Amino acid sequence: MTILSKNGIIKIMTGINNKPVMRTIGSTEYIDVEDYKHIPAKIDTGADSSSIWASHIEVSQDGVLRFQLFDKKSPFYTGKTIKRKDFKAAVIRSSSGHEQIRYRVQLSLKLSGRRIKALFNLSNRSLNTFPVLIGRRTIAGKFLVNVTKKNVTIRPKKPKTRAIEKRLKKDPYLFHQKYVKTTLKQA
Repeated sequence: MTILSKNGIIKIMTGINNKPVMRTIGSTEYIDVEDYKHIPAKIDTGADSSSIWASHIEVSQDGVLRFQLFDKKSPFYTGKTIKRKDFKAAVIRSSSGHEQIRYRVQLSLKLSGRRIKALFNLSNRSLNTFPVLIGRRTIAGKFLVNVTKKNVTIRPKKPKTRAIEKRLKKDPYLFHQKYVKTTLKQA
C-alpha cells in the first residue's frame, strides 16, 4: 500500500503496524553525496557516526567552515570548496583509542535510491580503502544491512600488504621474529 504523507513524501507500507518498508543494503554501496556521484562507501554498523574524506579544512574569521571533499589524489576530487556556517565539532575516538577533534556537517546523501540528510565527520580518509564510511546513526531505522551483500568491488591490496604477505609466506618463523615480536615488545 502506498500513502502520500502530509509533507508530500511517498511511503510504502508493509501492512504490519503501517511501518515503512526498509530497503536492504550491503556492507559496501555506491552513494551520491551532494553533487558527487557514484562514490564507493563502506557501511559500518560498528561505527557510531559517518565520516567522509575532506581536505583543505579551515574556519575563516567570519566563522565559516570551508572544505573540499576528497583530495587531488582522489578520482572524485573536483576542487570545489564547500562552505557551511552551520557546523559542529566533536571528539572522535578511533577503535585503537586515539582521540581527535573533527568538524561535523550535514550533507545530502543518496543511498539505495533514498535521499537523506546525514551528519558527517570531516576527516582525512586517504589511507582508507573507502573514501566514505556510513555509520549506524545514518542508517538506523532507514535500512537493513545484509553483510554478505557487497555492491562495490574492493580495490586490490596495497603494495605494502602484498610485500608483507610475501615475506610471511617465505619464512613464517623469521617473519614472526622480525615483525610481530618487535611490535609486541613496543606495545
